[in-house]
Amino acid sequence: MYAYCVIEYPVKTLDKMFTYKIPDNLKATLKVGMKVLVPFNNRLVHGIVLKITNDYNEEYQLKEISKIEDEFLVLNKELLELGNYLKEMTLCNLITAYQTMLPSALKIKNQESDYNKYEAYVTLNKEKEEILEFIAKHKGKKVDILNQLLKTNKIKRSDLDSNSVRELVKSDLVKIEKVKVYRLNTQEIKGEDKELNKEQQQVYEEILKSLNHQEIFLLHGITGSGKTIIYIKLILEVLRQNKTALLLVPEISLTEQIINIFYSYFGKQVAILHSGLSKTEKYDEYVKILNKEVKIVIGTRSAVFAPLENLGIIIIDEEHSDTYKQDTTPRYQARDIAQKRCEYYNIPLVLGSATPAIESMARAKKGVYTLLSLTKRANNSTLPQCVIVDMALELKKRNFIISEVLDKEIKKALDKKEQSILLLNRRGFSTVITCSNCGFTYKCPNCEISLIYHKTSNTLRCHYCGYTKIKDDICPTCKEKALNYLGLGTEKLEDLIKEKYPDAKTIRMDADTTATKGSHDRIIKSFRDGKYDILIGTQMISKGLDFPNCTLVGIINADTSLNIPDFRSGERTFALLSQAAGRAGRSNKEGKVIIQTFNPDNEIIKCVKENDYNKFYAYEMPIRKVLKYPPYYYLANIKVCSKDYEQASANATKVANYLRKKLDKESIVLGPSTSLNFKLKNIYRFNITIKYRFDKKIKIVLKELDEIFSTNKEVFLNIDINPLQV
Repeated sequence: MYAYCVIEYPVKTLDKMFTYKIPDNLKATLKVGMKVLVPFNNRLVHGIVLKITNDYNEEYQLKEISKIEDEFLVLNKELLELGNYLKEMTLCNLITAYQTMLPSALKIKNQESDYNKYEAYVTLNKEKEEILEFIAKHKGKKVDILNQLLKTNKIKRSDLDSNSVRELVKSDLVKIEKVKVYRLNTQEIKGEDKELNKEQQQVYEEILKSLNHQEIFLLHGITGSGKTIIYIKLILEVLRQNKTALLLVPEISLTEQIINIFYSYFGKQVAILHSGLSKTEKYDEYVKILNKEVKIVIGTRSAVFAPLENLGIIIIDEEHSDTYKQDTTPRYQARDIAQKRCEYYNIPLVLGSATPAIESMARAKKGVYTLLSLTKRANNSTLPQCVIVDMALELKKRNFIISEVLDKEIKKALDKKEQSILLLNRRGFSTVITCSNCGFTYKCPNCEISLIYHKTSNTLRCHYCGYTKIKDDICPTCKEKALNYLGLGTEKLEDLIKEKYPDAKTIRMDADTTATKGSHDRIIKSFRDGKYDILIGTQMISKGLDFPNCTLVGIINADTSLNIPDFRSGERTFALLSQAAGRAGRSNKEGKVIIQTFNPDNEIIKCVKENDYNKFYAYEMPIRKVLKYPPYYYLANIKVCSKDYEQASANATKVANYLRKKLDKESIVLGPSTSLNFKLKNIYRFNITIKYRFDKKIKIVLKELDEIFSTNKEVFLNIDINPLQV
């Protein structure tokens, strides 16, 4: 018998199957999808078995598989097929596709450690007569332990006197048993059985009809319309059919809230997968899924690969979120992977959002997706009143950051013992530090990007490569004490708020304050519990969070994301501001949203004020059509990268010419041009964008290019099909 294996090296030249002979001692055990250790190039390497056969026609002698690395971990047929789909879709190596599906503790090149957690228990090791005989002749702690063990089968070692246990083990009267336990456990709590309102019931029944066939639903529900309870009711029905369910959420900050809700309904049937878990916790959760101990998986992007079998439904909440697209190899979109899995199981995919992606809504309007709508808040509360403040007028009053209107509303909320959220789509203390004497600006030596000042640590940091240096008070160029802080970050905003409202309890939630494990949950819980009056945060606080006592949302610098040179900047701004506005007045208290902008007449800002997604969609679509962007055209993006500027530039021109020659005339090739962040981590990057509609050659040509550069050690390509930005 012979096995075809893919090995651990993620290089293009080795992206193929290698054949090995199966030794007699492994023939009965080895299965397709298992992880194995095989000889390759005079060393042992890890691999995955993709095929087992009795036929082999080659003449030269084959090496044997050394051993099965993990009998427990077996990639099933569906996941093996999914790996091939991922490879074709993103042009990555097959081994990279399979690596992406596994948690870090189970990666192909790993497994030297035992990631299981064990609890030690003490049990009797002799017959009852011998134990009683010992008890009759002795007294003290050892006898107490033996008497306890006669009443119960086993006792946790940690609950007993360690010296006495050690002596009893030496006497062979007791033994220590290790029992595998999970790190993440939950109690069974019965969730409140909420009734659906008329709109929710209609949506629920519509999706219910398709539980046993493949259909994609776009659930467009305004913020607070009760999408989560619909998800719960659908999953309850899926579980009644003895099937499993997968729910994706965009942010770690959201997983804690939604997990608690799902735990209350489904208890130990839920597993969670997200980057906030430790390596060992992820291992535990993955093992639960493989062992079929859970029926529901909740997680962020990578949870789309959870090894659930007999799936009954996949739900993607906040489907518009950029976080569902991976920006490193393989550059997949979780929505595409979910759709493929739904096709495999012939089940529905539900995409939920208050601000659906333009492409999703376009597909719904064309009938590719089934559009469902929720137009009212679940508890009949009114949408918050939205006020636009012209900051150009505020500057004349010397109100540079907090407008007069926002200041008044914050004070009013504090007087009423209500909470406020202030959203700033930026972190750090200041955007840049520059010298007013000579014009010097601190820049990253690896990325040629301005360093961001963080006051707490008094450091300047690059948010791309992580370069950090201690800030000096003196300009390093002219040696004058003339450094100025320009721009506004969350840290600086927090200082200003504490100074302006000294009696208010303020907390900040951004990438810096949530870097440690469990910090998302701690901040969210403490704010929900009323320990703080004002929450300052970046976009992570804009989605899905529910704070009943929050009645005010203030959006500082609403224009920031509008000014980014990207065709999706308007869509991102509308989604961010609308989602943030939706955090206000979610209970029975009236909410208010203050949007501070220098462009009060901007059409997108007006759409946010009116909470009118359809108006925004109607405004955005003609622009996309004229500029030939999605959903009217597909995109592919190629970054030509090298440590050498000349090499990158010359090869970028060659790639662009190659594309123009090979692709259909209707396809548009733009570039090469320097990338938005031209130098990152000492790598120069040139950008080429392809706009196409029905070009069947596109994948073939991109594969050819990929293969041409696979052996080039000086220049490499990053190919992104359907990128989020170009």
